[in-house]
Amino acid sequence: MTEQLRHCRLCPRACGVNRMKNRGLCGANDQVEAARASLHMWEEPPITGIRGSGTVFFSHCSLGCVFCQNRQISCREAFGQTITIPQLAQIFLSLEREGAHNINLVTAVHYVPQIINALSLARKAGLSIPVVYNTSSYECVETLHMLEGWVDIYLPDYKYYSSYYAARYSRAADYHETAVSAIAEMVRQTGAPQFDENGMLTRGTIIRHMMLPGLTGDTAQILRDIANRFGDTVLVSLMRQYTPFGVDEWPELNRTVTNAEYDEACTLFRELGLGGFFQQDTAVSESFIPVFDGTGLEDKSK
Repeated sequence: MTEQLRHCRLCPRACGVNRMKNRGLCGANDQVEAARASLHMWEEPPITGIRGSGTVFFSHCSLGCVFCQNRQISCREAFGQTITIPQLAQIFLSLEREGAHNINLVTAVHYVPQIINALSLARKAGLSIPVVYNTSSYECVETLHMLEGWVDIYLPDYKYYSSYYAARYSRAADYHETAVSAIAEMVRQTGAPQFDENGMLTRGTIIRHMMLPGLTGDTAQILRDIANRFGDTVLVSLMRQYTPFGVDEWPELNRTVTNAEYDEACTLFRELGLGGFFQQDTAVSESFIPVFDGTGLEDKSK
């Protein structure tokens, strides 16, 4: 683990920073930082179930979208509490005891080596529920290889098809090619979706696409690309929850997705024969953004 952090190339930014001494481009050093660990009720139905997904929101992010809904914890100077690897393992176990259907790792690429160590400890102590890796898809295939056997369910975003939008809103012109390679690796690892007797997902990949205002053409290309590349080996979640705040420099993003825009995408979704999930317009609200206050991160070993 130490060597992977001395010259960090865990994400496609490949900043090469020695995170044992300094913070990387994403803002993370060698210590795990998180902002919340709790039962989360707002994931897709076969992830959330009736008891919730045991979600750990990690601090910092390698992508840095200008419209990020979780910007309080995703920026370089993000809110977060330092937790040790044994503490993280205990958090996983505590979430299972609380009834979580799964352990949901949100924006975790910069902590993959530490998370693998924590999962190893937790499994030795009895952790038995599936592990979900919840990601922007701005991932290195080599880092995803490290997660094989540790992650059961991948929950990747597919944010952009156009390199122009990816560069404008996330400073990542290479997003499309990076994301599709990463998602292909996730699908290779999980195979087609598998469910238990209660309809909960136990293995598989759900590709999420959060629509942005005015980008219906990009959305259409993404949906067609998913259908062509992955067909029925994945589920797709077409999201309309985008909530504008702090985007004054990008006035074209300073509104919500209209009913007409979303309905157009839903029609194409059905025409392509994709399987998955739609989202009600009630999801367009800042109330769906969790409170990042350190909930659930106290030392469980005491």
